[in-house]
Amino acid sequence: MSRPLILLSNDDGIGAPGLAASIDALSDVADLVVAAPDRERSATSHSISLDRPLRADEIRPGVYSIDGTPVDCVYLALLHLVGRRPDLCVSGINNGYNLGSDVFYSGTVGAAVEAALRGVPSIAVSLERRRPQDFSHAAAFLRALVTSVLGHGGAAIPPGSLLNVNVPSGAIDGYQITFLGHRVYRDLVDVRQDLRGRAYYWIGGPEEKGPEVPGSDCSAVEAHLASVTPLDLDLTHKGLVRDLTAWKIGDFVQSAPVLATTKV
Repeated sequence: MSRPLILLSNDDGIGAPGLAASIDALSDVADLVVAAPDRERSATSHSISLDRPLRADEIRPGVYSIDGTPVDCVYLALLHLVGRRPDLCVSGINNGYNLGSDVFYSGTVGAAVEAALRGVPSIAVSLERRRPQDFSHAAAFLRALVTSVLGHGGAAIPPGSLLNVNVPSGAIDGYQITFLGHRVYRDLVDVRQDLRGRAYYWIGGPEEKGPEVPGSDCSAVEAHLASVTPLDLDLTHKGLVRDLTAWKIGDFVQSAPVLATTKV
């Protein structure tokens, strides 16, 4: 029987050292296909290119550099480039955490979400940003996690879900299964002027210290533990669905809500 197949992607670009560390860590665990952006595409979330063509260069066998977003890369790989369905998709190792609300902005998580949407179990993995950066410990944890996931088969990561992994820099003291915490940034719009006197803007401020929430991904990495957060693609607030049935919206007739009991 053939070995398991893993699709690798990221948002830091095809030449990123974190992607190279993932390749090195997993090359003897499974067959690998790499489909990554040709340059950094951080914070692209789930952006997909529907208004222009994509180009993919196979820079060496099974390694594709694509002039698109991380989601483009996974979409193109799964529907065209990969010869057989991957057993797992791994996005990363990203240079910098993706904690709490970061998952809504992250291209790293976006790539993993795209795979999960298409029925492929997926893992997004990110490492605390440091200088100089050392990916070796995060790569070792990723290898152990992937080996465990593949050993459990398809039941390890159910359809419609994924794992978001964050690893502190250096040697870690263990790991924790967590929920999304509260990562806080200073809201900032920096207004500047170009040489012709026209305004331009830099948006997004630095990270600030957030609240300590035991059991969250933020608290785990503060305790120097790797954080493993299961994410569900169903964003429905089921409690609010029930609460809203008590509302009356104008003269419109409300039909009783039907809440799904199983994942599609």
